[in-house]
Amino acid sequence: MLSVLAVICSADGFVAIALFGQLNETWLRTFLELPHGIPSHDTRGRVFARLDAARFEEGFQDWVQAAFALTDGQVVPIDGKSVRGSHDRGLEPLHLVSAWAQANRLVLAQTAVDDQSNEITVIPELLLMLCLEGCIVTLDAMGCQKAIARRIREQKADYVLRVRAHHQGLHDCMEDTFRRA
Repeated sequence: MLSVLAVICSADGFVAIALFGQLNETWLRTFLELPHGIPSHDTRGRVFARLDAARFEEGFQDWVQAAFALTDGQVVPIDGKSVRGSHDRGLEPLHLVSAWAQANRLVLAQTAVDDQSNEITVIPELLLMLCLEGCIVTLDAMGCQKAIARRIREQKADYVLRVRAHHQGLHDCMEDTFRRA
């Protein structure tokens, strides 16, 4: 709880989390048991190092799904972004694909893109993590794929996909349709 509160208040590391705890200990004790005081940054680092990241992510996603309900017609944009400052010593930056509940202003789920891959491979996995019935999923041109559109429809949701000129057949058909209309 201390770590979550500290990060919400802009703490960006274990030292900052410990400092947040020390500065707010009196308030924290009104709702947290702290029999041994505020854990040091080293203790916090050891605890986090022992966490199973996959199980933590699974638990977090379950909490997010339980914390709110998507409403009919809610827009759920799915998009990929490279995380600033995540490249280190010649490694590629971390690239995440996220699903955002626009009305709730909440990230529903996110998954990392393998260095040797792209967003197209992880979007179907991300969709399976979500309950999208009645929602409208939006995707940029990267997500304009038949299999992705099919997966969204299988989940009883609608979609808005961006079509670019390199989707030649589909792009030309859409231009003709709009010209006739």
